[in-house]
Amino acid sequence: MKGKRYKEEQIISVLKEAESGINPKELCRKHGISDSTLYHWKRRFGGMEVSDARRLRGLEAENNKLKRLIGDQAIEILALKEINAKKW
Repeated sequence: MKGKRYKEEQIISVLKEAESGINPKELCRKHGISDSTLYHWKRRFGGMEVSDARRLRGLEAENNKLKRLIGDQAIEILALKEINAKKW
């Protein structure tokens, strides 16, 4: 079962609460997340501001787009090599 999907702004606000000294167990109970989710967020978004998180999301999207483009080009290159390898 998939739970809630938090936005970067919400994640960063939860992490700021955690930095202010609130007990992690209470914080997790308050926001309805698990301990492992909180520590995963700390590892990924720790020390970021909202603008940094938005920029990160944009860079990840651009990176995925470029990876798909390179994959498509690699497939085209292999197809052309196979065509050229055949004897006419």
